[in-house]
Amino acid sequence: MPKSLSPQAVAEYHATGFRFPVPALAADEARSYRQRLEAFIKENGGSTGARRLLFEKAHLRCPPLAELVRHPKILDAVEDVLGPDILCWASTIFLKEPQDKAYVSWHQDAMYWGLDPPDVVTAWVALTDSLPENGAMKVLPESHLGALFRHNETFAADNMLSRGQEIAVEVDPGKVVTLSLRAGEMSLHHIKLAHGSDANKSKNRRIGYAIRYVAPHVRQTGSKGDRAMLVRGNDKFKNFRSEISTEPT
Repeated sequence: MPKSLSPQAVAEYHATGFRFPVPALAADEARSYRQRLEAFIKENGGSTGARRLLFEKAHLRCPPLAELVRHPKILDAVEDVLGPDILCWASTIFLKEPQDKAYVSWHQDAMYWGLDPPDVVTAWVALTDSLPENGAMKVLPESHLGALFRHNETFAADNMLSRGQEIAVEVDPGKVVTLSLRAGEMSLHHIKLAHGSDANKSKNRRIGYAIRYVAPHVRQTGSKGDRAMLVRGNDKFKNFRSEISTEPT
């Protein structure tokens, strides 16, 4: 039996490539994590410094984020789509300041991550409200079902992706779904799902925490010595080097 999602919700995730909104944090929890994260950001060079520091392995650098990757409510939902054995492979803070020009172009993570098979899910946790006006994530339903799109690397100045990677196809606006979330809610999306987000046109900061979870049988095909952290269950495959202690802090 699923721990968090209903059987119908699990089926819809596999059919569409995403699920939202999924309850993750209580309102006071979300507020506390945001405050602790913002204190860390202030101590580490503000938003510009934090974007560099917290882009790939945020949970190894920021204590509150290390707690979040093990949060039972998050892991229960992830277990419903990946199974009982879960590794945290990476995590990223997506921070958009008020009236920020920063955006994320349409892309598919599977194009660049080198993970096979694609039993990989991102839990995108909203630490502030994430709405159309402040640059909420948008997805293209069912785009995870076929072959990967061809991508171009634009290196655009305001693109939050490292190489400005962007799918080389025109996205039909009529098919796009915006994943509006309130603080404490999260979405789940498949590694092959095409997604992106617009700039923050609001007067408020927008913070999202994207946690990349993989099943232990997944392998890294792009490089040797990749690391991940066991956060639930067991890892009998040992395809990744252990990142840090698997014991909760």
